[in-house]
Amino acid sequence: MNRDIAALVESMTVDERASLTAGASAWSTAAVPRVGIPEVFVSDGPAGARGPQIPGAGEQVRTLNIPCGAALGATWNTDLLGELGAALGDQTRTKACRVLLAPTVNLHRAPLAGRNFESYSEDPLLTGKLAAAFIRGVQSEGVATTVKHFAGNEAEFERMTIDSVIDERTLRELYLLPFELAVREGGSLGIMTSYNRLNGVYNSENRALLQTILRDEWGFEGFVVTDWFAGGSTAGAAEAGLDLEMPGPSRFYGRQLGQAVRDGEIDEALLTGAVQRLLSVYDRIGALDDEPRPAVAVDRPEHRALVRRAAAESMVLLKNEIEPMTGRAVLPLDPSRITTLAVIGPNAERARIMGGGSAEVAPHDHLTPLDALRAHLGDRVRIVHEQGCDIDKTVPAMSADQLDSGHDEPGFFVEMFEGGDWSGDVVASRVIPGGRLLVLPRVEADVPTGPMSYRATARFTPTQTGPHLLSLLQLGAARVFFDGAVVFDGIAEPTPRGDAYFGQATEELIATLDLVAGTAAVIDVEFRSTQRGWMHGVQLGCKVVPAPDLMDRAVAAAASADAVIVIVGTNNDWETEGHDRVSMDLPGAQTELIERVSRANPNTVIVINAGAPVTTVWAAEAPAVLQVWFGGQEMSNALAEVLFGETEPSGRLPTTFPSCIEHTPSYGNFPGEHGQIRYGEGVLMGYRWYEARKLPVPFVFGHGLSYTTFTIGAPALAPTFRTVADATSEAGAGTGIGTVTVVVPVTNTGTRRGAEVVQLYVGALDPLVVRPPKELKAFTKVWLEPGETVAVSLTLDARSFAYWDPGNTYRGPLAPTAMGFFGTTPDAVRGWRVDPGTYRISVGRSSADIAHTTDIEVTT
Repeated sequence: MNRDIAALVESMTVDERASLTAGASAWSTAAVPRVGIPEVFVSDGPAGARGPQIPGAGEQVRTLNIPCGAALGATWNTDLLGELGAALGDQTRTKACRVLLAPTVNLHRAPLAGRNFESYSEDPLLTGKLAAAFIRGVQSEGVATTVKHFAGNEAEFERMTIDSVIDERTLRELYLLPFELAVREGGSLGIMTSYNRLNGVYNSENRALLQTILRDEWGFEGFVVTDWFAGGSTAGAAEAGLDLEMPGPSRFYGRQLGQAVRDGEIDEALLTGAVQRLLSVYDRIGALDDEPRPAVAVDRPEHRALVRRAAAESMVLLKNEIEPMTGRAVLPLDPSRITTLAVIGPNAERARIMGGGSAEVAPHDHLTPLDALRAHLGDRVRIVHEQGCDIDKTVPAMSADQLDSGHDEPGFFVEMFEGGDWSGDVVASRVIPGGRLLVLPRVEADVPTGPMSYRATARFTPTQTGPHLLSLLQLGAARVFFDGAVVFDGIAEPTPRGDAYFGQATEELIATLDLVAGTAAVIDVEFRSTQRGWMHGVQLGCKVVPAPDLMDRAVAAAASADAVIVIVGTNNDWETEGHDRVSMDLPGAQTELIERVSRANPNTVIVINAGAPVTTVWAAEAPAVLQVWFGGQEMSNALAEVLFGETEPSGRLPTTFPSCIEHTPSYGNFPGEHGQIRYGEGVLMGYRWYEARKLPVPFVFGHGLSYTTFTIGAPALAPTFRTVADATSEAGAGTGIGTVTVVVPVTNTGTRRGAEVVQLYVGALDPLVVRPPKELKAFTKVWLEPGETVAVSLTLDARSFAYWDPGNTYRGPLAPTAMGFFGTTPDAVRGWRVDPGTYRISVGRSSADIAHTTDIEVTT
């Protein structure tokens, strides 16, 4: 830190200080030129530094696209997360930003939650350790992170208002732990609150979270920012400890906060504290010395190599049968044994590399699996492709390469007007590539901030003959003409609101048109805004009506091929911010496609290209199954290398794949009702639930096969562990003194280099309260050459044996902790507790595949 922040804050007027507590724009904080404070820009997000722009709207500056959060969770590799964090820190700086709105550390409580792809895991320890490493990497580049969404935001249903009802023990042991590790071990300089209420209190006004726990207990020294457009009250947020409302213009902070201070409604010290925290972070990362500069695309070869490695490390080999005649596993495929390869599935010729919403970016590269396989194999193998079935939830936006704007660039030519009747002078014009005709008032300087309208026109040339689906999504109201004829009229006939674009767009309108390949038609759009908003416009989509014989052709291609790769999954319409999934089933007829193709050819590999668990009733038919998530811009290249054995698929599941939705912990308590979402399963979430209830699952937490083999030796550790009531471990994180080091030998017994993830679980054999049978408490990933043995060390402290006691009873030694949470009286006995007794240490390669167990006595 270079400046005297207290003196700097003291030199500012109340209005100047207040201006810093609200955004100046969608992506920046206010400048105070009089005292030398510049505008500071922020950027989404978890899968890449997008820069100060809205996904899919306006001019997009290309950036590095890393694998989605669930894929990063599947790596189980903290060192790798640190490297990726540093890369995104660098990319954030290239976008002229100093704050990265990431990582997302909410847990995979329910498999249908819309943003599971964006979060790491169902396990809080795995999530927190990975997040801490990522944060350290980002912040090493002079960029602050805002770990999000604090707290209890495990669903998208009614997300702006819903009340997450979570008991204190569950909150502490599961849902707060990733944030605690992000702060204590990662040193995150920012926290983003979630939209929802937590036990009745909006999180932007939740003093128990923002002050008592976050600052007083965890020692957080950074700033707290709202999620974009979150609600709040001036007094409630200030008293809770909120520092920054985003985006601008302000609704309850900024000017309103300054006025409340002048009127004596809010203590000026609260405003001063918020500004000091903000400026202290800006000073610490060097942002106070920044000069204005543009966002630029910087494509570094070392970053491409890194994200390709990350994509491969995230891929989980779920199943790999041995061929009875040859004794060979299905994977890796051997190109010398393949003359014809059938590549089948709806995600084969589309690059499904990221989920939807604020995690979307414009990637440097956008290669499809089909193109990657063709490039990888060259002329060695003949590739045939069939789509098999269609899974589009909405019609894809028109592609720029089919649109002639009448100007130098392909796309639609758009002319904008002030007012909603297309009259007067044109105030702005541009070519927008593709069918996302979206404009951003208050972000794009030439877009009117009041009522506005635009006309857009292009010549559209289809590439195929036959019936096509034309579609319209409206963020406002629009009329669409096709060669002069009205196709849609959302102005005369207003359309109800739907799910798309964070719930801001209308339901999709669809028309069927017969088109002839090469015959151009003129498309005209008349759009007008209907309310104030941060984005206006339409999305026009077009695609060929799927042929009725798609699946039959796919099965025939599979039957005549030497090997088959079926790439199934979801996309950023099915998995996105703004809404939850309604089913775990693969969309469309993909289950039938898998079953029929697997029967047609025993040398079939199923690739699941989805960000969250799907039902796998079809897995019994499939010889090999590979989970690849939304793997970022290098996913397709990494997939080709993994399928043909050049790279090891070293991922392990960060979340359980259940048999059916009815078996999941949240069933009956998701997505919510009557304004509440009850976390009724308590601490028995994820694998904790399935083990406690003895429910079988197809693929367990931590599972993942390898192209080589390993043995995990017996762990060595001390037989007893003593805790002390009046001492805590470093940073107050535990309830005992000392640690237990567990040493585990691991040997690569196979013939090729590979990685093993050693997982250590702890469970109380005779617990005094309801506890899971076992919980992940340590892990490490190690790469070994054939025949190599290493001894890995895993450390347990008293927190590894503890549970949270809300203070209703007293059973033994208790660590000192902050009081007053949820109205508990100061004399209540509450905090992290370790009960004496026997605890079982389980070491293995998944929550179910345990190689060794040993018991340890904990005394007090």
